Amino acid sequence: GFIVRPFGALVFGRVGDVIGRKYAFLVTLLIMGGSTMAIGLLPTYEQAGVLAPILLLIMRLLQGLALGGEYGGAATYVAEHAPAHRRGFYTSFIQTTATLGLFVSLGVILVCRTQLGEEAFKEWGWRLPFLGSIVLVVFSWWIRRRLQESPVFAEMKASGKTSPNPLKESFSNPVNLRYVLLALFGATAGQGVIWYTGQFYALTFLQTTLKLHWLPAYAILTIALALGTPLFLVFGHLSDRIGRKKVMLTGCLLAILTYIPIYMAMRHFTPLLAPGQTAILWADLPAFNLTMLVGLVFLQVIYVTMVYGPIAAFLVELFPTNIRYTSMSLPYHLGNGWFGGFLPTTAFAMVAATGDIYFGLWYPIGVCVLTVVVGLVFLPETFRRNIDQ
Repeated sequence: GFIVRPFGALVFGRVGDVIGRKYAFLVTLLIMGGSTMAIGLLPTYEQAGVLAPILLLIMRLLQGLALGGEYGGAATYVAEHAPAHRRGFYTSFIQTTATLGLFVSLGVILVCRTQLGEEAFKEWGWRLPFLGSIVLVVFSWWIRRRLQESPVFAEMKASGKTSPNPLKESFSNPVNLRYVLLALFGATAGQGVIWYTGQFYALTFLQTTLKLHWLPAYAILTIALALGTPLFLVFGHLSDRIGRKKVMLTGCLLAILTYIPIYMAMRHFTPLLAPGQTAILWADLPAFNLTMLVGLVFLQVIYVTMVYGPIAAFLVELFPTNIRYTSMSLPYHLGNGWFGGFLPTTAFAMVAATGDIYFGLWYPIGVCVLTVVVGLVFLPETFRRNIDQ
């Protein structure tokens, strides 16, 4: 799923730049919604043999392909409607949705597992969240059908100035290709690893390395996400006042300086397993320790909001209207899908190879160092640009 995201960016980016933003993210919604619901209907291995995991893989690939086109459409659509002086604030609402989606999904799984019981959840209850997602798809489709096309794109299309080949213009033009690469290494790569460290790696570290039972681990992350989500809007608004680069690169720099101390503190405040014990339960966690763990994960979520809140406005402002969807989507999904998406696997492989539970953190730290250097030296500031030209 992570591997195919950039290909989705290319496919649907072209659709969005040639046909329209609205049409592209109507199609991506149906592909994402249909494949997600279909996972809830898949046969088991006992019923269909090897066909079952093959079908699951196909659905996961379709999800990744759709997501590759979804983000660029949403970001360009909102940014091209937003007032110029509040573009960071308006697009930061998009940025809340990834974390809110994770927050809600954790809540749904938590309810299903606790209400149905572990055995029923493993047997058939896991299907309910997938099947229930169709409600969101129908609601989103109804909303998107009523939307008007982006005024900037509509005017450009009416005047015949759309790009006949946005892929060629995006990646064969040396000037634009340079900006694509700068956006990747100077912004989205660092943003991607911080997003996945602060949310997915933190959860996996709590459960796999520190042996926390899934219930307190989910609760810690859920509380941290709930506290942190409004900060996307705060840092999006701040980027309208002082600039996108300052906010994003400060988040990267803080991650570089504090990730290892944060994870050492997480180890410190998590009790060790007793002889014969397989997981740290609620009862084993003193209230102070639980509070500290929430605070440490929340600190990582703050970094997420700093780098992720302004990124949509920054990418939209970096590229011209006629190839904007294509040009911004590729570096975004390379940064998030490849640099960020592979982070848990890469980091835990590094831990397994060395036996040092903190060694995997050098992967996001190294990527953030690259982003800070490239961003500071080469990236332009964009928050005062006129994106209608």
